[in-house]
Amino acid sequence: MSSNQPVAPGPAVKMIYLIKRRPGTSREELIAYWFSHHMPYTIKAMGHTGSGYIGTIYDDNDYPWDGAAQMFMNKPLRTPEEGHGSIPSDSFHEHVQPYFGWATREHIALDGSEHLPVRPLTLGDPFPTSRSGFFKVTCLVKIKPGLDHEALNDHWLSVHVPNVAETLIGVGGFRYVVSLSLDPDKSNYAGMSELYFHDRLAWDQYRRTLQSDGMDEWVANEGCLMMHAQTEFVAIP
Repeated sequence: MSSNQPVAPGPAVKMIYLIKRRPGTSREELIAYWFSHHMPYTIKAMGHTGSGYIGTIYDDNDYPWDGAAQMFMNKPLRTPEEGHGSIPSDSFHEHVQPYFGWATREHIALDGSEHLPVRPLTLGDPFPTSRSGFFKVTCLVKIKPGLDHEALNDHWLSVHVPNVAETLIGVGGFRYVVSLSLDPDKSNYAGMSELYFHDRLAWDQYRRTLQSDGMDEWVANEGCLMMHAQTEFVAIP
């Protein structure tokens, strides 16, 4: 991958919804209500307007976010005046804090989808289903105050992505995706990266191996988040 050939964006708009449970709701309850109540409803509501819906459950109870939903749409969805779930429409909304969508464009630097097979259920409705057997690292990136988003994006795609992809392949990682904000001035984050490994040992080796490429010139350490996951829900593949 050449440093002067940035990865092209995908055709769909990737809406990201960061999910936080309400006080008193356990992580297990969140998973149950999300999978059994909310995902079937969302599958029906999306209809033909979307091309994919994947949910990620983060591992640690102490992370600022418990999970993230990703919906692939043909255009950005409008931002409501109040967060989704402010007036609950299902049991999931009763157990999570109101949330807003965040419009991004996805850049797949390393596909590796053969290592993330989608297996529809054979008894009852085929979706939603789940998949595991990987170690996923999600990074939410904030830009330093006053710096230029276009300059960050150019460096991210042209320099940082090739560096990360080469390092990831070298340690046995298999998928790398970057999602850049479509309206970064109104987003909490400039973008999000997702790195997939077969196990945590490969992630540890990646951290030891990755060389600095100047990304820290733009990225604000304060406010950036890094979260691990080993399970995804697949509602619309």
